[in-house]
This record gives sequence, structure tokens and C-alpha cells, in this order.
Amino acid sequence: MRKLVCLCLFVLYSCASATQRRLDTLQENFANGDFEVVTQTFSSNNEPEKQNNLELLINGITLFHENKFKESDSIFEEFNKRNLSSTDSSIMRETAGLLLGGGVNSYKPYMMDSLFVSYYQIWDLLSIGDLENARVVINQSYNRQQNMSIEYKKLIEKNKQEIVKENSEIQNIINSYTADWLAFNDIMNPALMYLSGIYFLTTGDYENAITYLKRASGMVPDNTFIKQDLELAQQHKKPLNTIWQFTETGFAPRLHEQNAGLFLPTIGMIYFSFSEPQFSNMSIQPKDSQMLANVDAMFLTEYNEYRINEILRSYTSAVSKATLQATMYNSHSSSAPLMGILSSIYTVSSSNSDVRTWATLPQYIYVNRIDTTKSNLNSLDVNDTIKSKLKTGGNNLIYVRTAPNIIDTKVISLK
Repeated sequence: MRKLVCLCLFVLYSCASATQRRLDTLQENFANGDFEVVTQTFSSNNEPEKQNNLELLINGITLFHENKFKESDSIFEEFNKRNLSSTDSSIMRETAGLLLGGGVNSYKPYMMDSLFVSYYQIWDLLSIGDLENARVVINQSYNRQQNMSIEYKKLIEKNKQEIVKENSEIQNIINSYTADWLAFNDIMNPALMYLSGIYFLTTGDYENAITYLKRASGMVPDNTFIKQDLELAQQHKKPLNTIWQFTETGFAPRLHEQNAGLFLPTIGMIYFSFSEPQFSNMSIQPKDSQMLANVDAMFLTEYNEYRINEILRSYTSAVSKATLQATMYNSHSSSAPLMGILSSIYTVSSSNSDVRTWATLPQYIYVNRIDTTKSNLNSLDVNDTIKSKLKTGGNNLIYVRTAPNIIDTKVISLK
């Protein structure tokens, strides 16, 4: 019987790590530029309506990199329909996480995910020249970010209250695993704000341009390129012969499972799990560019608060399951040993954390801004083929995604 239990526990732990391995493989395929492989292997169904949230995110971005912009936008729209309010919490989802473990329920997007959906949708729509719908997406994203900021502050306050309720050992665990990462004090996506500001500036909508560029400049106060465009907007002047190059590098943090144990006098030893971020080391800053978005910090801003919630929920779940296990072992029934063993297996199998993330997001987004009336194209860190696509005498956007084995580049002419 003991061998059977050990075998069951081994299988259950292996299942808990399967998601990590799957996303690691996904990231590796993406880094090699195997976008079609990513789409084919990650999706459980070809119909967007039958794909889960994470599948929609992965497939939307791979279609974008395959230059299938309309299809990508359609996938992201399906995601938006399902997640009209990314700040809503589902009681059923929390209950499932408590009873069955973090990875069994439907992937609940991070607020940051929704902001990146808007960011990539703007690129999709600008790539096909659909300026009208690009404006719609921009307006929706602004309202969404405002609502997220409000909900984020509520989450912080809720976690503060919950931490006070728990014992000091849990507080120590939370403090030891949630400390010195760089994070912002609010939910934000400066790349989304700046791209939106450029859209309004180049279309001559100066008041909206000022609104977005002010916010972007506040998010990235050291970025002089944003300040240049803000000054133009305030002077009601369109940029002429200007190129903006957005370069995405590296990968956002990946999550892996971390385990902890506590001894409780009335119950005994309990074990619970939570996720742990691992950071990319692939990012290289292009020459003459400036930081636009630190996605590590964007992710950790939100994740810090979710992790507190995750640890508290996992701890509460472990206590309740340990109580069940002790009850089974200590009952006087003839089936008590078997029931105790089954409860042990259930405790381990349902204590896994949720390590799912949008694994293809970049680590950093850099921007370079070139006024071609004053500088030459040699200031751009792109190849000659891309330079030949740039139209002289006009404004252009360049999107670049780099990974160890890919450089995906798109050029968009702005009127």
C-alpha cells in the first residue's frame, strides 16, 4: 500500500509540473520563430469560440507575427468579449482553486494581459490601415485602464486586511517571498499609452494626443522621445518625416511552483504551494533606443498582490485538507486507513499552484525616434531590407520583436 501511495503522489506531482513544461516548450518554439508550431500545438480547437482564454492570447499573438492581422484582431476580439471586465472576480473560480488546486480552473487573465491585447490590436489595425477601429480600441483601453487602477487599489487594501487576520508565520512567508522586485505603484502599460499618443498626434487630434502623451510621460519620466512628441502636441504641430521604432526583447517572467510547510500544533505539518517567478536573461537594448516599458515591473506590480492572495488561499486550503485527513485517519471505521490514504492523495493533488501566464510577452519594450530631416536611417537598428520599405517624406512606425533566433519586423506608413 505504501508503494501505491508513493506512486500516486509521484504521478500527481508530475502532473502539477506538466503545465510548466508545456509553457517552457511554447516559449522555446516562439523564440525559434516557429509560430505555426506554437499555434498548432498549443490550441485544443481550431474554432476561437471553443478555445480557452490562454489559447486565445497565444494564438492571437502568433497570428500577428505571421502577418495575419485581421485573424489576429478577430481572436483578440473574442478574448475581449469574454473578459469585458478584467477586474471581475469569480466566486466559482476561487472556490475551485480552494478545493481542487490553482491550475484546474479556467485561466483568469491578468489585468496586464488585457492591456497587451489592446496594444497588439492597435498594431493589427494600423497594419491593415483601419484607423477608425484603431481609435475605438484606444478609447476602450483608456477606460479599461482607469477601471483597473481603481480595482487594483481595492485589491491592495483587501490583502492588507487579510494578512492581519493570519498568524505571524504566514506573514513571514509572505514577506520573505514578496520583497525586493521592481514594481510600479499602479496598473499601467506605457507602450500602449505612447502608441496611442502617436496615433492621435499623427492624425492631428492634439487634445487626445496631449492626454495620452502626458500619461505616457508620467509613466516613463526619463524618456525624452515621449517629451518631444508631447511638446509637438502642445504646439498643435504634426511630426514630419519621423520614424518610431518599437522593439520588444526577451520574455516576461515565467512562473514555477514553490512549496512551503508549517507545523500547526492542533493539526501537525501542513504543506501548501504558490508560484514563483523566474526572469529572462535574453534581453538586449537596441542602439540609440530608450526604455519604454519594463514588462517585468508591469507583471510584478499585479503579481505581488495576487501572490499574497494565492498564499493565503493555499494556506487556508491546506489547513482544511489536513483537518480532513486527520479526521479520516482517526475515525474508528474499518476503512479509516484507506480513507486516510485517499485524503492524503487528495491533499497533494489539489495543492498545486497556478503557473499559467501569457508566456510569449516580452521582457522590455524599447523605442527609438528618428527625425529623418535631421538624422539618417543609420540611427535605426534595422537591416537594409527594412530601410528600403520606409517611405521618405512621411511618418512611419516600425515594430520589431527579437528573440534568440528571430527578428520579426513590420513597417507601417502613417499619413
